[in-house]
Amino acid sequence: MAPQRRAGPKAAESGGGSAGTWADRGERRRLSSVRKSRAHQESRRKWLKVAFLVSSAVLVSLLSWSYLVSEDGVAEVLAHYSESLQDRFIEVPCSEDYDSHKRFEGCTPRKCGRGITDAVITREEAERIRRIAERGLSLGGSDGGASILDLHSGALSVGKHFVNLYRYFGDKIQEVFTEEDFQLYRDVRRRIQQTIAQAFGISSSSMYLTKPTFFSRINSTEAKTTHDEYWHPHIDKVTYGSFDYTSLLYLSDYTEDFGGGRFVFMDVGANRTVEPRAASGEFTLL
Repeated sequence: MAPQRRAGPKAAESGGGSAGTWADRGERRRLSSVRKSRAHQESRRKWLKVAFLVSSAVLVSLLSWSYLVSEDGVAEVLAHYSESLQDRFIEVPCSEDYDSHKRFEGCTPRKCGRGITDAVITREEAERIRRIAERGLSLGGSDGGASILDLHSGALSVGKHFVNLYRYFGDKIQEVFTEEDFQLYRDVRRRIQQTIAQAFGISSSSMYLTKPTFFSRINSTEAKTTHDEYWHPHIDKVTYGSFDYTSLLYLSDYTEDFGGGRFVFMDVGANRTVEPRAASGEFTLL
């Protein structure tokens, strides 16, 4: 084929130029058609690639949504991150898990429900408490996605284990936390207890910390131990029999500081989600 292409110009010089010219035009048209075909195929490949990614994104969204939606197909937002809530409480049937545990008058709840409020601490206090948590967690940190700092008991995540930071670091701990830090921590803890007592109609003097309070820092690192797996459905009363009330106080903002991380109450008839907001807190009786 190559010698024939080179013969084209000679044909033109001998009077067969017209035939040679049309041959060149035909060749150019063929090459142009090939290029257009290839461009179309390449464009189609790119379109298919984009379509695949979009489909994947939709699939992920559907999978995420199916987890949030209850068996009855209902999902409710109990608290939106843009809302400012003084008090919101939804009463739910008490769990049968209480029937197998001893009841204490004035402490064991007479009603059950989920509540959320922004009235426990200010955003300025939330920022101060967050800085306390960050300083403490900088001393260690989990190999997995969830790190724990417990000022009450001294537990600190280090690798795959926990250490007592007061014994582990000794007097050096005074360079990390001040007395004002501990005073703020105790004050906030007291306010949380008072909020729970008011919501469930009991005396705050009847409430005791049967399990420690702690800070949690959660990221997307792969879980290394069961302590890192915060995403599984669970019931605190089953896991810890001494738990009657559970509370969470958020120190960061959903969509601004992190993505995902919504809290889901999996109730009969509806899943109720909470979108975390710094200085907001939720409390529940399971």
